[in-house]
Amino acid sequence: MEWNKSIKELNFIFDASHNGIMVVDENGIIVIYNRAAGKVLKRNPALLIGRPAREALPHAWPDLKRILETGISQIGIKLTFGESSIVANRTPINFNGKTVGVISIFQDISEYEKIITELETYKRIIKELDAIINSSYDGLYITDGKANTLRVNKAYERISGFRAKDLIGRNMKELVKKGFFDQSVTLEVLKTKKPVTIMQDIRGGKKAMVTGNPIFDEDTNEIILVVTNVRDVSELDNLRKKLEDSRQISEKYFTELQELRLYSLKREDFIAKSEAMKKILHIALKVAKVDTSTFIGGESGVGKGLLAKIIHNNSYRAGKSFIKINCGAIPEALLESELFGYEKGAFTGARTEGKPGLFEVADGGTILLDEIAELPFHLQVKLLSILEDKQVIRLGGTKPRHINVRIIATSNTNLEKLVDENKFRKDLFFRLNVIPIYIPPLRERREDIFPLINSFLSKFNKLHKKKKRILGEALDLLMMYSYPGNIRELQNVIERSVVISESDLIGGRDIPFYVWSKEPENSLSTDFEINNSLNRLMQNIEARLIEDAISEYRTTYNAARHLGVSQSTVVRKMQKYSIKKNNA
Repeated sequence: MEWNKSIKELNFIFDASHNGIMVVDENGIIVIYNRAAGKVLKRNPALLIGRPAREALPHAWPDLKRILETGISQIGIKLTFGESSIVANRTPINFNGKTVGVISIFQDISEYEKIITELETYKRIIKELDAIINSSYDGLYITDGKANTLRVNKAYERISGFRAKDLIGRNMKELVKKGFFDQSVTLEVLKTKKPVTIMQDIRGGKKAMVTGNPIFDEDTNEIILVVTNVRDVSELDNLRKKLEDSRQISEKYFTELQELRLYSLKREDFIAKSEAMKKILHIALKVAKVDTSTFIGGESGVGKGLLAKIIHNNSYRAGKSFIKINCGAIPEALLESELFGYEKGAFTGARTEGKPGLFEVADGGTILLDEIAELPFHLQVKLLSILEDKQVIRLGGTKPRHINVRIIATSNTNLEKLVDENKFRKDLFFRLNVIPIYIPPLRERREDIFPLINSFLSKFNKLHKKKKRILGEALDLLMMYSYPGNIRELQNVIERSVVISESDLIGGRDIPFYVWSKEPENSLSTDFEINNSLNRLMQNIEARLIEDAISEYRTTYNAARHLGVSQSTVVRKMQKYSIKKNNA
């Protein structure tokens, strides 16, 4: 046919085409298959031309046959050959109104798809980078190697007050010249080729810490970018101030909480009005939260046992046993078996089933070793072993038993002196003395005397079903006494006075003679004659006390606080005894 002849004559034109071209005639014979088609489909044109398409291209023949039969084109058909993606346009060839063949023009788009994929990846990376840059709380300002502004994040807009559109594309030298900035860290980085940090003034009264970092080209080692980090120091100052305010509020609440806890402790008859005792209670509350050995020192009757109970009650062991052992009250022959227990047959008269010691009974709780200095030397070794190994061996036994107890020791004697005299083991002393607490005697904290009197008076009125009150003369005597027996002695004095007073008013005559016959230690000289009357003696003591207090504390308020009486009482007594402030 003529069109076949014409097509053969134009084969050299088809071979010059970049796109693949294939033509089949009306019988489905491949008449054209150019070089580009062979390259795309990796088939030799010489082996295909003249062959039926249904044999040479079985995957494409159904579509080609349909076009020959219907005359309907297929445009933009995407096909896959191996790893290649192809787009083909297949159209019928009409000659004299009859379909005499099909031409398929196709192109390998694998490279385009790869480029598109890379472009999509690049766009995704750019989007993620934008999100990261704009999510930074610090401002970011990015320029190229010539100080031209490329990017500004939202945080920088917030900090500086500038809009990104007013900065992007503009050179930093121009921005400094026009007063946008007082100085530029970018220009310094380009000048020094090193990271630079400066403090920058920003309009609106803000200050910012600005750090510029150079980014170098790996090949030329020239700066291609300058990335500047901007941090609002004004905001940091505000945050620091808020943090400090929060800290002060927390300290206030903590102090108030401690005061509330101290108030609750007062219900346990541990009075703490003096600063010394308040400090001791604060220490005790801290000690309660750690599980370590504690030593409480002080004279007899100062409240060592009660403070130990407070430590136990405020620890995580509060719901467990609290066992007090007076090391001097148990006979030495029985002390070891009482403390550590014994196995059956350990000694004559021992229980057949044996007996657990007090350390085993207190497992999980607290043991108070009162008057630890009285513990025999050979038992000190065993106690040290318990402290170090948390194990106890019963008398007559060999099997160690694990125990979990906290040990609090007390003593009214100087343990360090006993250590020097080789009467107390040095290693045990240091093991017990991890957290030492010393309770001062009552005579050194007279502020506590008055509240203690009120507490004991209330206690014994309730106990003995009385309604006794203390007169001023009796109160003055009680305030002046030195209390060698400390709180325990004061308690006994108040109970005795409540019981023996004939009326509901406790006066001076109801106070034991030894109280008003002795002066407070280190406060008065003993220059009174023995034949002075009781009233005269009391007046002289009272006058001397007030005079000394005014001399030392200068004001009636401070003197009254020291003496444990009201300011009006001090003023009244000063008038009574003609005491003047300038006499001090």
